[in-house]
Amino acid sequence: MVVEELAARDEADAIELWASAGLTRAWNDAPTDFRRALEGPTSTVLGVKIDGTLVGTTMVGHDGHRGWIYYLAVDSRCRDEGIGSMLMSAAEEWLKLLGVVKVQLMVRSENERVLNFFDKVGYEVSDVQVLSRWLNE
Repeated sequence: MVVEELAARDEADAIELWASAGLTRAWNDAPTDFRRALEGPTSTVLGVKIDGTLVGTTMVGHDGHRGWIYYLAVDSRCRDEGIGSMLMSAAEEWLKLLGVVKVQLMVRSENERVLNFFDKVGYEVSDVQVLSRWLNE
């Protein structure tokens, strides 16, 4: 298995994987998120394919100081095979090559399974509050 940067042709497969993993929300436009990540100079979407089928993704980007991880998804049939860890390592390396010194991500508080995964790969809970505001209202 190899982690590679995805391309526009992978959009539909990525969106399907994100939906099946429960990552999409009605208020987030996943196809637009995918395109923005590919088109932006400070972001990308990484993926793992097995026999041409997309089985894992993560979106990675940065602001010059902090990196951010979004849409980490692994096909339910391929979980516990190290794909999520591979994707996280690849995202971290992508950020390091660009001089980024810290990486952050958000996980919904009730998502114990994912919180446990991130604990196993070395992430810790930060004592911060995430604030937001919609700009398109």
